[in-house]
Parts: sequence; structure tokens; C-alpha cells
Amino acid sequence: MRKLFGTNGVRGILNKSITVETLVKLGYAIGTYFEGGKILVGMDGRIGSPIARDATVSGLLVAGCEVLDAGLAPTPVIQHDARFNAVNGCIIFTASHNPPEYIGVKVCGPDGVEISREEEERIETIFFEGNYKLAEWSKVGKVRSITGSIERYIEAVVRHVDRDLIARHKYRVVVDLGNSVAALTIPYILKALGCEVYTINDYIDGMFPGRPPEPSEENLGGLMKAVKIFDADLGVAYDGDGDRAVFVDENGVFHPGDRSLALIEDYVMSLKPGTVLVTPVSTSQIVDDIAGKRGGKVVRVKVGSVDVSWTMKRMNAELGGEENGGVFYGPHQPVRDGGMTTALILHILAVREMNLSEALSTLPIYHIVKRKVPCREEVKYKVLSMLEEEVEGIGERIEKIDGLKVWFKDREWVLVRPSGTESIYRIIAEAPSYERAEKLAEEYTKLVTEIVESLSS
Repeated sequence: MRKLFGTNGVRGILNKSITVETLVKLGYAIGTYFEGGKILVGMDGRIGSPIARDATVSGLLVAGCEVLDAGLAPTPVIQHDARFNAVNGCIIFTASHNPPEYIGVKVCGPDGVEISREEEERIETIFFEGNYKLAEWSKVGKVRSITGSIERYIEAVVRHVDRDLIARHKYRVVVDLGNSVAALTIPYILKALGCEVYTINDYIDGMFPGRPPEPSEENLGGLMKAVKIFDADLGVAYDGDGDRAVFVDENGVFHPGDRSLALIEDYVMSLKPGTVLVTPVSTSQIVDDIAGKRGGKVVRVKVGSVDVSWTMKRMNAELGGEENGGVFYGPHQPVRDGGMTTALILHILAVREMNLSEALSTLPIYHIVKRKVPCREEVKYKVLSMLEEEVEGIGERIEKIDGLKVWFKDREWVLVRPSGTESIYRIIAEAPSYERAEKLAEEYTKLVTEIVESLSS
């Protein structure tokens, strides 16, 4: 089946896998799906995002849509502003953590949540069959610029935490904004919370000169050093569109997104036993340990913010999260939100009168190792089928929620799944010891590489 949407929206390399012609037709299809209507748009700071926006908006206008343009803004800002503007849907032009040459189109509903997989398929059907409903020349849409989206978002984030309590601690925070649109919100949220803010990579640049847009440990050496240089209480880094946040403690030590998620989970469940956390199969089992301790529940879904958000909506869940630093706080909005995540962590530290390393030290410890294997799109699912044959009978059990997750004794597992945003396979292994996690990751990286190479010969 032909596909446009991946794990998180439509993504590709400008002028290669996604052309201006494709974007205009995508605008036709999205506009047809929304039956004209009012559409809010915003974009990240990538080189190709203005092109993606203008081409797609042209298609929307021809389909009779009224377009409200919020300009440059982090993804959660646009999602939050959807309800304020009473729109039929919104479109965010972002490729999140992907390399600079990528562009992306994320389609959301009137509540700011990404449309469901079924709705994505409806847009794909319209696109591939060319069943567009275009307006008469006199009824094409218009574009109207709007203001205030960022200010409304910042006020909403601050309302969900105890501003005065946080301000009394006068936290010193270093933020690595990654040359992203997070620069438009994060420093101002922190200042509203009474923090002393130090910024690095704080100007928007679509080439991402300071570091790659993925806030992984190997990309955050500058932040880890800066936290110690400025004698800061913590450091925070963001991805290319500001919907994910990862943390560095006061000692300059990086902590994976699973651990900051578990800290938030522990706090929320301590206040509300029975809280449901929705999270993908790739997230550490640390969240299961916390739920068991606090009387909560963990629901596992496929990798992708769409699946987390829609499961949260269906179950009326208060909390969602991903291992990559994405936290979904239902009382604010059931989508990933780097600004809200940052405010929640500060709130928890202030309430518990702990620094970040102390707070995280109360959590169980697991080690995760991640690897990637390049893989052509056309053989991705053949690789998965062959891998399934190879691992049959191995381990204690195999889960097939997303890719293949093989469980071993002593709470060890390895997940192998095709990426929905890049031409790669992702391998994630977890174990109580780093050595065992690394061994599992290397073993399955080698196995996937051999299968991919066998299909290339």
C-alpha cells in the first residue's frame, strides 16, 4: 500500500523524496479532507519549512480553506492554539529531530492532537486517487496572520505549576535550544518561573550549526560542560521543534528521557494512585516499576506520538511519555510538550526539596543501548519478516506491538523496529547492567545488518 504518513507526519528530503508538486497536492488532499474550513499553520526554523508551508498552503487555499498563519513557533504552541482559534484543524511544518535537509508536515485536528492513523489513511486515499474537491475561482481561501500564540502558550504552561514555589528556589538553568524554535518559548517560561537562565545555541538557524537537532547524549557535550561552568542546578536540551526535553543534572550528567518521564510519573501517581501512563514499547521498564509501586497502570502502544495521544484520549489518561524525552501531560494537552516537561520537573524538584541527581537517584536503574542500521525503504518489511524467522523460539517471549521485542530472563529485552521517519532500523536493548544491554544491542545490530545486506546482494 502506498504511504505518505510515517510515524510522525509526512517527512522527506526537500527536492528528493518531497517536491513542491507533492506538497501542493498534499494541500489539496488535506483541504479536501477538512472540507475547506479554517486551518491554523505554523512552522519550525528549517531551511525548507517556508517552502513546505507556502506550497502546502497554496493547495489548501485552492481547496477553499481559510488559513491562519502563526509563523515560527514550537510544535506544542500551534497545538495549544488550535482550540483558542476554533479551527477545523492545524498543520505544523516540522521534521522534528531529523537532519537539516528534511522537511515535514504534521496534520492535527481541532483539539491540536495529531489526526488518527485512520484519518491519515483517508488523506492518503484522496492524495493517491486524486479525488480533490477544489473551490471555484471566486471562493478560494485567504491567508490571515495571527499573533499571541506564543504568549497564550507560555501563560498556560506556567498555570499548571506552582510558580511562586519554583521562584523561591531561584534555580539556575542552562538551556541548549539547538538553534530551534524552542528559543521563542523556553527562556521566557523559565524567566516567568523566576529562574536564572543561561542559553546556548539560542538563535534560530535551519542548518543547526550548534549541534544536530536530536538531543541525544552524544550531541550534548556542550550542555554538560556548561552546567558545570555556570554552577547550574540543571540543564535542558530540546529537539528541532521544541516538543521534547532531556535533562542534565547539576553534576553535568546526562539522563535519558525514560528517567525524567519516570520522575514525573512517580510524582503524578503519588498524588493520584490509579493514574494511567500511556507509553510506546520502546520505553524503559522503569515506568512499570514506578506504576507497581504507586498503584498506577502502564499501557503500551506502537512507537509514535499519534498512538500515545489517541490512546490517552480514548482512556482519558492523565499522562503519556516516550523514551526520547517526550512527555504528554493531559491536564495541559495530550501531546508532547518540551516547555511543559521542563516546568513539571522544576515543580517536582521544588516540592520535594531535592536537586535533580537526588530526585533521579530514588528511581530504579536500567541501562539502555541504542543502535541504527541503514535500510532501504522497499525492503524494510521483508527484513522484519526474515528477522521474525531468525528469532523464533529465542528468549522467554516475543511481543509484536511494533516491530519485534524479544524478552529474556533477568528483565532484559531488545526491540527491533523499522523507523517511520528515516530509512533505518532502530535497535534498542535494555538490561539491569550496561554490559548486557550493549551485548544484546550489538548482537541484534549484527543480525539486522546481515539480513539487510543479504537483500542487497
